[in-house]
Amino acid sequence: MGTRILTNSIAEHVGETITIQGWLHKKRLLGGLNFITLRDRGGLAQSLIDNKDEVEKLRGMQIGTVLSLSGTVVADERAPGGAELHDVTVEVLVPVTAEPPIEIDKPLDHKSENLDTLFEHRVIGLRNVQEAAIFKVQSAIKEAVRVYLRENDFTEFISPKLLPGATEGGAEVFKLDYFGKEATLAQSGQFYKQMMVGVFERAFEINPTYRAEPSATTRHMTEFTHIDVEMGFVTFDELLNIVGGLLKAVSESIWDTNEADLKKWNAVKPRIPDVIPRLTLEEIHELYSKANGEDTRGEKDLRPDEERWVTEYAKKNLGSEAVLVTEWPVSEMKFYHKVSAENPEVAERADLIFRGVEIATISMREHRYDQLVEQLRTLAGGDPEAEGFKYYLQAFKYGLPAHGGFGMGLERLTQKMIGLNNVKEASLFPRDINRLNP
Repeated sequence: MGTRILTNSIAEHVGETITIQGWLHKKRLLGGLNFITLRDRGGLAQSLIDNKDEVEKLRGMQIGTVLSLSGTVVADERAPGGAELHDVTVEVLVPVTAEPPIEIDKPLDHKSENLDTLFEHRVIGLRNVQEAAIFKVQSAIKEAVRVYLRENDFTEFISPKLLPGATEGGAEVFKLDYFGKEATLAQSGQFYKQMMVGVFERAFEINPTYRAEPSATTRHMTEFTHIDVEMGFVTFDELLNIVGGLLKAVSESIWDTNEADLKKWNAVKPRIPDVIPRLTLEEIHELYSKANGEDTRGEKDLRPDEERWVTEYAKKNLGSEAVLVTEWPVSEMKFYHKVSAENPEVAERADLIFRGVEIATISMREHRYDQLVEQLRTLAGGDPEAEGFKYYLQAFKYGLPAHGGFGMGLERLTQKMIGLNNVKEASLFPRDINRLNP
């Protein structure tokens, strides 16, 4: 056996005898002409097997059988990659005789009524090249995020996910016994990334996040991945520019490195300008109310239909499929958010809406120790001496500059870059109120 060649490289070896190894992806046994498709990390390659003895080795072998194929490379534009193997010798490395529960040699059905079946057979279904493409893109998104943030002098860190209490408020938390004490799973890396401002000034984490929210929607999961970013010595305007720059950089990068994977889903590159347009919450309510004859003015949040509508409005009128929603009411802010100095009725907070859904919440933080303690008590009913807060507050007591940051959902970002309908489709093994397996 010669040196193994990946399937995406066989066209470089026309006329040579090579060996490829991977999984049996598809077979068409037609008698005189027998074609099999082999899958490896490089993609797919076709082989023509006309020797009866070699064909016999595949009798009873099901999709997923691990094979080693040696043969001569012949150019053929009809074959994947423009070449295929002839005069093939077959070696079965790992036989599979059990018939798979789903067919993976064709696109899998992502209609909403079929998602449960899709996720039930996820272990096998992910071997479908179209399914795998989602997570190749997601991997490229994470890499693009890291590149952009490192280029802007951010340091990556890892925070604990076992915490002594529900510190952030708002979302429900998962509780567990921790050697006789009550602990919770982290709702985000919020407190730790603020602490890291005092260490690195600019810090980020890509972390697992847990929310025990009883939601069964297309946009919620109980476990997901957060891109958590925090930066010191920054203004709100500078913070918003960093978020917009990140979104644009990710889009440019993945269409440069993973265009073939994106095309498997007929993804369309989004329109993202250098400076993402900004609209206040009230401006959007006003525009939406006039356009739709339904009055949302005065509401303290955007409704899902408003998020979808403002995306189309921004795309048509502002040349952008992303919009930053600013001037959120103080009554809705977290205790660690900062009140606007210019307008005490609003917080220095924004949401990033991208292709119809909110993918990031951005805010300046209250960095003044005494004011933060006061907001903790009055807005969250928190005890500054409680274990969940006292170490967090130490970072402020001993000096933090004006700072701000954001949390961006990796799965939502992946979903919207590709054009999927449900955030769970962008999770390898999704978790929600109805699913804890596989």
